[in-house]
Amino acid sequence: MEKRKVIIIGTAYPFRGGGMSTYNERLAEAFMQRGDQVTIYTFSLQYPGFLFPGKTQYSTDPPPKNLDIRVAVNSVNPFNWIKVGLEIKRLRAEIVVIRYWMPFMAPCLGTLARIIRGNKFSKVVAITDNIVPHEKMPGGGLLSRYFVKSCDGFIAMSRAVLNDLDKFDTVKPRMFSPHPLYDNFGPAIPKELARKKLGLEEGIKYILFFGFIREYKGLDLLIKAFGDERFRNLPVKLLIAGEFYIDSQPYLELITRLGLNDQIVLRTEFIENKEIVNYFCASDIVAQPYKDATQSGVTQIAYHFDKPMLTTNVGGLSEMVPDGIVGYVVAPLVNEISEALWRFFNENKEKEFSANAAIEKKRFSWEILLERIEAVAGFRERKSEK
Repeated sequence: MEKRKVIIIGTAYPFRGGGMSTYNERLAEAFMQRGDQVTIYTFSLQYPGFLFPGKTQYSTDPPPKNLDIRVAVNSVNPFNWIKVGLEIKRLRAEIVVIRYWMPFMAPCLGTLARIIRGNKFSKVVAITDNIVPHEKMPGGGLLSRYFVKSCDGFIAMSRAVLNDLDKFDTVKPRMFSPHPLYDNFGPAIPKELARKKLGLEEGIKYILFFGFIREYKGLDLLIKAFGDERFRNLPVKLLIAGEFYIDSQPYLELITRLGLNDQIVLRTEFIENKEIVNYFCASDIVAQPYKDATQSGVTQIAYHFDKPMLTTNVGGLSEMVPDGIVGYVVAPLVNEISEALWRFFNENKEKEFSANAAIEKKRFSWEILLERIEAVAGFRERKSEK
């Protein structure tokens, strides 16, 4: 197999970036495992402080080993875009992968792509989390159009995003490739040990909601569903693990109003990578009650640990979780969420769904993603996207 020079532009250490840093770093490792020379260009400034909803943008984890990460890109400084763009242009990488997730980044990333492609050598492939954002912003469509026009091709991690690309371009090559498995959080540990590490009660089953808390993720629906009287008679608690990126007060008031303070465990701080294994292994089922979504890295962490899932039938989530096999796919409605969770516990589905997850996860490989990036870039014959 021909070895290539690859550059990845996107969030990476020292930014914590949620799943994006983890994804980009794992993608670099996948290329390197084949012998490719890989450099990640991450941000020197990702968001201005007043635009960032969390407590800090920076990771407290140690830096990843064996990765060439250059802290260089300022998302709001056009002079920086020119400087960094010219630097990458001169490196003449065969493939430049740009991670695109929101219109705010379009001027920066689109300008970098235009400058880099000026060498008439590098192929710029965008991995698109979203083209149409979950949370609307003025001029978002125009900004996304600017970015789309700057690239040679696209990888979409859901068919919904693949279809959204048609709003901006119908000619450039693109392929669907689902979010690969997050297999870099270590092996699973016994449930009892995970719960002990987290200080959770013994003899209780746990529903896990994991990740940054935003309005579109539907935590309010899950809390209301968990308020179903049937759960009062079960040894079940809801474990909410993740930092609020919106006002927490409405959620806390909802928990109090429904009388769920003793049935919900709040760990609403940023969860470091080293702690992720504990939260997933402590849980019985992972709930993703999203009101709007394209794909979710939480699904791929759950698969890594063979965890049953509840997802909603929005965006690309239902493509990832076969209904009735690995978990349940329901409408983003309180009654449907509560009914599915009730069935899961009442019918003791954990063992069955977990075994099925261990089989189903084999279709989410990083090698498939690499093959499709190469196909879009023109280095490999384009084959089936399934």
